[in-house]
Amino acid sequence: MLADEKARKGKAHQYGVQLHDRNREANILQLREQLLSKRFRTSSYTSFKIYEPKEREVFRLPFYPDRIVHHAILNLLEPIFTRMFSPHSYSCIKGRGVHAAGRAVRKALQDKSNSEYCLKLDIKKFYPSVNNAILKRLLGRKFKDQQLQWLMDEIIDSSPGLPIGNYLSQYFANYYLTPFDYWIKEDKQARHYFRYADDIVLLSNSKSFLHALLDDIRNYLDSNLKLIVKDNYQVFPVAVRGIDFCGYRYFPTHTLIRKRIKQNFARKVASGADRQTIASYLGWMKHGDCKHLVKKIMHEAV
Repeated sequence: MLADEKARKGKAHQYGVQLHDRNREANILQLREQLLSKRFRTSSYTSFKIYEPKEREVFRLPFYPDRIVHHAILNLLEPIFTRMFSPHSYSCIKGRGVHAAGRAVRKALQDKSNSEYCLKLDIKKFYPSVNNAILKRLLGRKFKDQQLQWLMDEIIDSSPGLPIGNYLSQYFANYYLTPFDYWIKEDKQARHYFRYADDIVLLSNSKSFLHALLDDIRNYLDSNLKLIVKDNYQVFPVAVRGIDFCGYRYFPTHTLIRKRIKQNFARKVASGADRQTIASYLGWMKHGDCKHLVKKIMHEAV
């Protein structure tokens, strides 16, 4: 019942919720029995594509029973996952997120003797490339309850890789890369390391160190997690280009909003978007050095 309440938050208007509510109590009792008897099976996925900022296929499961089950699992596992996650990972973790990542990057850039150069990389088709067998093995090291193992395995095996859009996927994805996080910090002794989902930033005063580290990262991800680093990796001087990360460009002396967000903001203002939409963009701007930009865009719209 708690999972049902959490899963429906802000979604009372959706057809799946309304359909479930026609027999809510009976559905919950039936779902409980399916879980206890191990007869639960993940429903068929539907999918749709989004194109912002790039093309992605998003998968969707029905509210009942699947999204309720995912919330039920995380009601118990979220605090355990959070304790295990590296402090240098910032996605889908309460109290962290985009702006906490930004604060950490800005703080690191004040360490001028260890932040002259940046290695920036991400992983090729990260979510679809997560290896089901490896993920199940990693989860099995931590979670020994056989009923729970059966349920998580059933959900994982319902799709190759991790379906973008599943409530559980973001936690499984973060957990999948957690051994990598600790390897980077403890084995490779990287001083400044930040990860948001599969976007990775490392800082150093040595380009040769970062290039050598890139080779080690490629080997580690391929050998241990069956993942491939995208070819668009970059090693560059921070002061010249800034670090494009989590919606901002970070320089040692200032922080700018990402160009795409700036352009979207200008378009929204010019089109007379509603106050709530404009306020959401202003919220982004206040975390960067954007006062003059905001004044210019708002003035041009008058």
